Amino acid sequence: MILQGLWQALENSALGQYIAASSWAFPTIETVHVIAIVTVLGSIVVVDLRLLGLASTESKVTELSHDTLPWTWGSFVIAAITGLLLFISKATTYIVNPYFLAKMVMIAAAGLNMVVFHLLTWRSIDSWDRRPQVPLAAKIAGGTSIGFWIIVVFVARAIGFTLDKYSPS
Repeated sequence: MILQGLWQALENSALGQYIAASSWAFPTIETVHVIAIVTVLGSIVVVDLRLLGLASTESKVTELSHDTLPWTWGSFVIAAITGLLLFISKATTYIVNPYFLAKMVMIAAAGLNMVVFHLLTWRSIDSWDRRPQVPLAAKIAGGTSIGFWIIVVFVARAIGFTLDKYSPS
């Protein structure tokens, strides 16, 4: 693999070696990562449940979005930074782990779902923002989002249990 040298360099860096060898760094970073992911997921699900018409139907979608968006993005940035730090500590192992790769694909799919929702469905929000029932496209986006994030959680959980099963080739 062309990038194998990069993964090895990251893992062999002073930071990568420190995180991997420290008795407290990896678990602390992982704890912050999990808290950040839970916050991302929780803030997204609030809006997704509204889009599905299952919760907060008395609230405007725009109000819920504006209330949760700072939490979503702030937590996502923390999750990305801590995830990168965790990755650096075992880059060559993570990059060949199918559960890690599935997690990255599902996060990208969730992001793409959000982009499509905002580029297409969100354009007409003025006509359905206050309604308890939203357009089918919004429901599909909300349900798809929840589905992607549930998969992210499940495959992420599997990563820790399978690190010893996958090693760099």
